[in-house]
Amino acid sequence: MTLSPLSAVSPVDGRYHNTTKQLSAYFSEAALIKYRVFVEIEYFIALCEIPLPQLQSFDKTLFDSLRRIYFDFTEADAQSIKDIEKITNHDVKAVEYFIKQKFDALKLDAYKEFIHFGLTSQDINNTAIPYSFKLAVNQVYLPALQEVIDLLKTYAADWAEIPMLSHTHGQPASPTRLGKELMVYVERLEAQLELFYTIPYSAKFGGATGNFNAHNTGYKAIDWKAFGNLFVNATLGLKRSQYTTQIEHYDNFAAHCDNLKRINNILIDLDRDMWTYISMNYFKQKIKAGEIGSSAMPHKVNPIDFENSEGNLGIANALFEHLAAKLPISRLQRDLTDSTVLRNIGVPMAHTLIALKSTMKGLGKLLLNEPALKAHLEANWAVVAEAIQTILRREGYPNPYEALKDLTRTNAEINAETIAAFVGTLDVDDTIKNEIRAISPATYTGI
Repeated sequence: MTLSPLSAVSPVDGRYHNTTKQLSAYFSEAALIKYRVFVEIEYFIALCEIPLPQLQSFDKTLFDSLRRIYFDFTEADAQSIKDIEKITNHDVKAVEYFIKQKFDALKLDAYKEFIHFGLTSQDINNTAIPYSFKLAVNQVYLPALQEVIDLLKTYAADWAEIPMLSHTHGQPASPTRLGKELMVYVERLEAQLELFYTIPYSAKFGGATGNFNAHNTGYKAIDWKAFGNLFVNATLGLKRSQYTTQIEHYDNFAAHCDNLKRINNILIDLDRDMWTYISMNYFKQKIKAGEIGSSAMPHKVNPIDFENSEGNLGIANALFEHLAAKLPISRLQRDLTDSTVLRNIGVPMAHTLIALKSTMKGLGKLLLNEPALKAHLEANWAVVAEAIQTILRREGYPNPYEALKDLTRTNAEINAETIAAFVGTLDVDDTIKNEIRAISPATYTGI
């Protein structure tokens, strides 16, 4: 069977292919191969810039031709490397041989033994993968998250003065404003983004076991540590870890995963709150012609976008959790468990992207049902008891909390009339009574 969205095992490449296909440029097998080629080419150019004695004669005007190897990289090139891998049974060595073929075509065969000079596979993998991950984060993930934040800010401004009953422990509580409640999520998401920006995209680059053994043996006069730092930090825009085994520590990558998981948890909280507000009729949803909410109940318009988002965020977090817990652990100087696990980084990113787009879609369907919010406030006059007892405390009234407790817990129904009658019995000045009478569930919303 030919692989297609209908035959794919994973819904990432199946049902949600159109939602996630832009991530293929960063996390697919072809993308990984391309970024390996990118690192190898830029490394060779960096060796020419030192320059190594054998590369002093290299014509630097050919750098553009070398860079065209990865700029113009095609799916056919990726397949060519996979065909070489069938012989070598080694993915990075196949990349090296592919580039050597390109050098032959450019009549640069005299220099091709300095492709991959002194390196081990992980010098390529542990730079190519964080490089592509950084690109995906900056070019796909962050814009999608920012869309959600921006829409929440817009709603927060539009609904800044809309009073709403709060619920703590599921029970009516001191009223709030709808706009402020949305700003809670804006603040939380932006705070986590600030933390995310502080985490470096770390990379390993130092030869077989991180000590530049081969490099130093061949050319002792060169400061290879300084070279490695310049190449990784300046050329690739990553941060080179100074003391490594054969592989990157992955501690900072784990921090990225943990941070992404925290952001996803905030989004789950948002999804559940919006789902609940819809169930409380605070929001209605825009109806799209032809859509069906239930195969049996024609009236239903389900909050499926928030449910879809919540489910995908849960899957993403399970994978982020495993990546964060597993990758920093490796036996002695290296085992292979990181390699197979790291290939899956695109999967939680894909589920997160599905979730972000679903949340965005759900938010875009919201229609504020202000009468429902007003009715709910009017049905819960007991929530102004806090305000009344606070004013009475200020005025030195005896046992104000107990007085309001007796009122709100003994009456079958607390409404505007009940409160007005209670205020009339208070032994305070009329100015104080009028101050209290001005309070209602809709006005007692704080600052």
